[in-house]
Amino acid sequence: MPDEILRVENLKVHFPLTRGVMVQRRIGSVKAVDGVSFSLARGETLGLVGESGCGKSTTALAVLRMLEPTEGRIVFEGDDITHHDAKRMRPLRRRIQMVYQDPFSSLDPRMKVRDIVGEPLEVHGFAADRKKYRERIASLMAMVGLLPDMADRYPHEFSGGQRQRIGVARALALDPSLLICDEPVSALDVSIQAQVVNLFKDLQQKLGLTYLFIAHDLSVVRHISDRIAVMYLGKIVEIARRNELYRKPLHPYTQALLAAVPIPDPVLEASRPQRIVSGEVPSVLNPPGGCRFHPRCPNAIARCASEEPQLREAGPGRVVACHLHA
Repeated sequence: MPDEILRVENLKVHFPLTRGVMVQRRIGSVKAVDGVSFSLARGETLGLVGESGCGKSTTALAVLRMLEPTEGRIVFEGDDITHHDAKRMRPLRRRIQMVYQDPFSSLDPRMKVRDIVGEPLEVHGFAADRKKYRERIASLMAMVGLLPDMADRYPHEFSGGQRQRIGVARALALDPSLLICDEPVSALDVSIQAQVVNLFKDLQQKLGLTYLFIAHDLSVVRHISDRIAVMYLGKIVEIARRNELYRKPLHPYTQALLAAVPIPDPVLEASRPQRIVSGEVPSVLNPPGGCRFHPRCPNAIARCASEEPQLREAGPGRVVACHLHA
């Protein structure tokens, strides 16, 4: 991929399960992320979608090295950071930042917004010149659509959308090249979501940012993403350009996700065919063999239960993990 900023190869994050008090023994593992691979070009937005619990946030935390990968490689700006310790990761934190889901719990309620936004500057030694420090905070506040004098308030004095803007300002303080956005609008009112998504788009155009945008709302992802990766039970099942994915989804799980998105027109909504997926999401403690979606897939064949499908090219810039498209 030209000017690649991030590449993730066969990423696995397994959490051990133990039993016992004095002497603990391992009895299994939770395979939260189990062989995820994708790449991200500079200036691109990759949407990562899937049901709750499929491993989206765990993938993000592993990319940030806030969780230790069990296997795989994470290459950021040409540097393999998979096994970097805290000391080696510290300077890289300036280039890769995160915007969290809950705009209230991610902000310290005892700190003024000025200190919240300026904390990264303090930590990385950019606050010695207090005049430039204050000017930078005022600039960041204006950049996200807030008045500079609001920096003297506390988080509880802001609305949810404003608090998320503060979180974005903090993430931008050190001029990062990659922002990982972990469901940044899911905790906001629908009327505010579009404003925050438009803010992300404007900032990307002005600053040349790259986004890994995690969400479960497919309409939000469609509005902001260049490509979309669909995740199910710890694995990516399909990656495609936004318009291609919505026009012709290939994987049965992707088809089911898109069929669940309501259409505002009640006549069209009533006339379109229903694609019902039966059963519950299997446990990550004991995922099914073969294709993990096969117990719920309406198109499953015998091969799906015994052989795990690999991501294969299904067109220019498109891959899918399904035996029906092998």
